[in-house]
Amino acid sequence: MRDATGAVQHVLVLGGNSDIAWAVVDLLAETRLQRVELAVRDPHSVKERIDELEAMGIEARALRYDASDVDAHDRVLAEAGDVDVVLLAFGTLGEPYDLHADTAAAAALAHANFVTGVAAAHASARHLAAQGHGTLVVFSSVAGARVRSANAVYGAGKAGLDGFAQGLADAVHGTGARVMIVRPGFVHSKMTEGMEPAPFATTPERVAKDVVAGLRRRRRVVWSPPALRGAFLGLRNLPPPLWRRLGQ
Repeated sequence: MRDATGAVQHVLVLGGNSDIAWAVVDLLAETRLQRVELAVRDPHSVKERIDELEAMGIEARALRYDASDVDAHDRVLAEAGDVDVVLLAFGTLGEPYDLHADTAAAAALAHANFVTGVAAAHASARHLAAQGHGTLVVFSSVAGARVRSANAVYGAGKAGLDGFAQGLADAVHGTGARVMIVRPGFVHSKMTEGMEPAPFATTPERVAKDVVAGLRRRRRVVWSPPALRGAFLGLRNLPPPLWRRLGQ
């Protein structure tokens, strides 16, 4: 549970290899963070990260977690116990969308980003509501604000997850639990390495600052960088011919 000053003490990361999630944990570690669990498919992959956190005096451990296993969400939440913040940070970008590409690959990508995200968010919200406190942070994307043809499957998955998270935020209202949706733009990270940056490109550290500020201010939605909120007020209403020119 958060301490008397409201500082986050215990964080569970679903998708413990996420650059953005690591940056959030680093910022929280500068306050009164005491405990971190990194839920990952291969616990060995975060051993160095666990060692770094322990060197800072933070209790840290890796939990084996396969997000595609519907039972894994409840299991890892039970292992974590009472938690202040759950970061739902897993997902995959996939290849550029091609109408003539493998339909099975498109379905698998949609499942990875939407169906598993819904399952993880549902289980996390239920866990936080039962304990009577805590915030679920769902990493959405501006790619879901209006889906481009170049990343239609990824964008549609994020749009669906974003919509579910909005409904979930209302569902847990009054329980003590909260849901915060984060909509980053292009982030320089392992996932986007080698790609051409989009306008308003940012870094994991910058997104982390916006996330931590959102937690402190009890925001429901966080755009990162904040300028994207205004930009998409216009982009959402562009006529289809103009949007298609931007969507490649």
